Amino acid sequence: MARDRHTARKPQRYIAYLRVSRESQGLHGLGIEAQRRSVREYLARVGATDALLAEYVEVESGKRDTRPELLRSFAHARNARATLIIAKLDRLSRDVHFLTGLERAGIEFIACDLPNANRLTITILAAVAEHERDMTAERTKAALAVARDRVARVGQRGHPEVRRLGNPNGAVHLQKYGNQAAVAALKSKADATALRLRDSLQAVVDAGAKSARSIAAGLNDRGVLTPRGALWDSKAVINLRRRLRSLEDGTTYTRDSASHL
Repeated sequence: MARDRHTARKPQRYIAYLRVSRESQGLHGLGIEAQRRSVREYLARVGATDALLAEYVEVESGKRDTRPELLRSFAHARNARATLIIAKLDRLSRDVHFLTGLERAGIEFIACDLPNANRLTITILAAVAEHERDMTAERTKAALAVARDRVARVGQRGHPEVRRLGNPNGAVHLQKYGNQAAVAALKSKADATALRLRDSLQAVVDAGAKSARSIAAGLNDRGVLTPRGALWDSKAVINLRRRLRSLEDGTTYTRDSASHL
């Protein structure tokens, strides 16, 4: 039986994620260049020098819950069905956001310093890191309670008492007014897939692709596959953009029957 010409082969492909906690770390120690060298050396050892599809670099300052490059690397690896590669697992073994994100993304990964690590390793590390975070939160909560008690006692002795203004329930009462259209869209598998592909589409457009044909070529060059595991063509791109536009406008999406989406 002849293979569908749109069906893509599945060679081993990689997406690299490099991270330092602040700008200065790129100049010494295992900085960005050192991590990049570790990734290159590993790929050379396994004969996959030309298999690196993309590299995402994150430079952080302080504690941040949002990791845009991390999320992009997860999305690219998932869309391209590629393996996420990092230089050193011990740098991220206490990073709850990375570990839980990797666990939820369900993508394959490799650590250059510990190539035998697997999803079970990540699950265990994530559980330990989350437990440590919870313990830290409990200690912080206890310390704040002691501080509030001290403030209350000072107020009782005639000094100004500190009180928090505003709604004690915070923004909880606003949750019922959530975006119902977005919730409904996420319940649709096809809409969720389109949202997952949005960043990859935007990256190709930002790189200069304008026409549907050039965008399809850009997605194929990045190793991103259609939801059916096929190569992109103009019709698939047009339908993806229509679906995303309908999600933004809240209109009804009509699919071209010849498309892969």
